[in-house]
Amino acid sequence: MMRFMRADRLISLLMLLQTKGLMTAQELAERLEVSPRTIYRDLDALSAAGVPVYAERGPQGGCMLLESYRTNLTGLKEDEVRALFMFTVPGLLADLGADKASETAMLKLTAALPTPFQKDVEQLRNRIHLDAAPWFQPEEPVPYLPLIQEAVWQQRRVRLVYRRGDGLWIKRLVAPYGLVAKTSIWYVVAGIQERHWVYRVSRIMEAEMTEGLFERPSAFNLADYWTQWCRRFERSQEKLAVTLQVSPSGVPGLVQMFGDGLYQVLEGAVEENGRLTFSLTFASEEAACQQLLGLGTAVQIINPLSLRQKILEMSRELIALYT
Repeated sequence: MMRFMRADRLISLLMLLQTKGLMTAQELAERLEVSPRTIYRDLDALSAAGVPVYAERGPQGGCMLLESYRTNLTGLKEDEVRALFMFTVPGLLADLGADKASETAMLKLTAALPTPFQKDVEQLRNRIHLDAAPWFQPEEPVPYLPLIQEAVWQQRRVRLVYRRGDGLWIKRLVAPYGLVAKTSIWYVVAGIQERHWVYRVSRIMEAEMTEGLFERPSAFNLADYWTQWCRRFERSQEKLAVTLQVSPSGVPGLVQMFGDGLYQVLEGAVEENGRLTFSLTFASEEAACQQLLGLGTAVQIINPLSLRQKILEMSRELIALYT
């Protein structure tokens, strides 16, 4: 068992040196969770096996491979191969113009894998498919996504005209740090005078990549920022608790609209006269109206009274419109 563990560590050590270049023994030890002494022993073992690896002492020293040395060994384990081929979303890659390049890269990687792993890849592709598109939603046009993507890679500023959610058009000169796809909706995280902003790409009405370069903050992490921004956004939204009643026949419609998590909510519902009373939280009164009106008489609003009144007014307007 120890022999296999060391062989696995030697492969990881070789892959690190091949991809990272110069690394200190301490850095390698931290990555592989061993002591620097063990790293030096592993380097001696690689050297004895004919791998041209060497170490330089001093402040600028470290461990490295000869620049001309490369190995075709992927070093991937079975579960790592599955993970790599699993998390590719065709629709989002197509949005970025990277679908063909991704397919070619996967073919090359598949060819470099051991034969048993190649069979696993084919089985995986026929068993797991990730579709990021939501149900019954029209596709958002994003004509300026390629330009924004290119500006992200080149670290070039972009001059854009943007339509805000309230309909107001604004002009901005932004430094695009990165792109984020939430379900099938694209956002760009951009810097403006040391502050960060999030723009929905489909709301960009005009965009022009300038000659001006920007320096991306070294400490900026796109994934961490997006997680924090989403939390702030959700906290900033108005929240409205609504008490509802639904008959058993109306439950399927509710589940279709709000998802299977509603079953868990209904487990704590109070039953009265054959109807279930429970509460749901909505982002706002307007959002509650839009969603609950579509359910018709299958659900009845108990509280708040202001929402009942708003539904009544909207119903009268609908009657007048269609009379």
